[in-house]
Amino acid sequence: MKISELQLKDVIAMETGERLGYISDLDIDTQRGRLSGLVLTMKGKAMGLFGKEEEMVIPWDQIVNIGADVILIKKSGSAGFTVSQKSDSKE
Repeated sequence: MKISELQLKDVIAMETGERLGYISDLDIDTQRGRLSGLVLTMKGKAMGLFGKEEEMVIPWDQIVNIGADVILIKKSGSAGFTVSQKSDSKE
């Protein structure tokens, strides 16, 4: 499967049905040479005001299923999820 195919899929929290965002990148463990998670880009609470977005890293062990249209993840407690704010502005 290509990353471009993954980027088209909605990422859904299995417990709540909440749509979390879309895959923007992969988190790769270069020491072990394996995929360690998915990086999602989500709109910030300010809806992209000042070019800020949030990124969430979903660890690979939280992924339940990768289907034709969606990726289901376990979000219970959000343990292991890393959320950071990214700025698209060029400074």
